[in-house]
Amino acid sequence: MIDTSNTVPVAVTHQGHVATIEVQRPPTNYFDLDVLRRIADLGLELAESGTRAIVLASQGKHFCAGANFGSGGMGQDRVAESREIYRAAHRIFTIPVPVVAAVQGSAVGGGLGLACAVDFRVAAPSTRFHANFAQLGFHQGFGLSVSLPRIVGTQTASRLLLTAERVTGEQAATIGLADVLVGDEDDANAAVREGALGLATTLAARAPLAVRSMRTTLRDGLADEVAAILEREISEQARLWQTADSTEGIAANLERRPAEFTGR
Repeated sequence: MIDTSNTVPVAVTHQGHVATIEVQRPPTNYFDLDVLRRIADLGLELAESGTRAIVLASQGKHFCAGANFGSGGMGQDRVAESREIYRAAHRIFTIPVPVVAAVQGSAVGGGLGLACAVDFRVAAPSTRFHANFAQLGFHQGFGLSVSLPRIVGTQTASRLLLTAERVTGEQAATIGLADVLVGDEDDANAAVREGALGLATTLAARAPLAVRSMRTTLRDGLADEVAAILEREISEQARLWQTADSTEGIAANLERRPAEFTGR
């Protein structure tokens, strides 16, 4: 039985064999440990209860801006908090039914990691995908070291990570980061949500045992690879968070100015 009284800002709704998990922390939908745990808990419980496909969505302007490094967003022990966050993130990779992300607005940093943890991504031309870690001065996380190359290939993943290039919805569709590109209508958010629900409904209409079986084969080893790489990612993040460049990168991001890196 799914606990619907939970106070974490993540809700679930049902439409036939499809469930929608919605993060309700607009406009940027920053995640924290509780949000990621709730997404994982709901995904695993829904799969056990007979749901055949899941839409992962967010309320408001943006899909997800990742973890909040602004005022009060992370505690003093950032490394310990991040390690727990990544444990919860790993559980999302283990959800055994197809998950479709409805990516409106921006998916930035860890928000991109969340979008890449699931099977498919639906976007609009106005959507922006951004692996901004090199601009912040630290290593990528959320298993992106494994998930992003699986989706777009090693060369493209390397370019996106090392340059911190922003990718439009149209560009994402071209490189395979977005699986479905909907029209940029008056309400792009609604169009993205409708597109994600449409893909999830198609998946749910197929033979569920066959879909699970094929998906397991296609994602074979992914969760294990992510579990192994997460320790490398957090270790590198912990090291780089101590540098002047990371302090500058995060400050510049919060102040909306170009960073001036010194290599220290």
